[in-house]
Amino acid sequence: MIDLEVFGYIAGVLGVVAWAPQFRKVWFDKRHEGVSLPTLLLVIITLSMWVIYGVAIGASAVIWSNVAAITIISSVIVGVMRLRKN
Repeated sequence: MIDLEVFGYIAGVLGVVAWAPQFRKVWFDKRHEGVSLPTLLLVIITLSMWVIYGVAIGASAVIWSNVAAITIISSVIVGVMRLRKN
């Protein structure tokens, strides 16, 4: 039988990969049109709450997948802010 935690890690990887197109658009294509900073900030708040929940229940897949997602989304926010500053 497969450990259910594996599904959590797979979901976490897919969740991070889902942000790759936004990351590429901002950092490699240097485009920020259509990227909503308030939405991204709300997503980071939500993911941070999932991290707290993961810590509370001791679910490492929940913790690490959400920390990884927060990292990539934060880099998108930084990229957008840099582009909009110029």
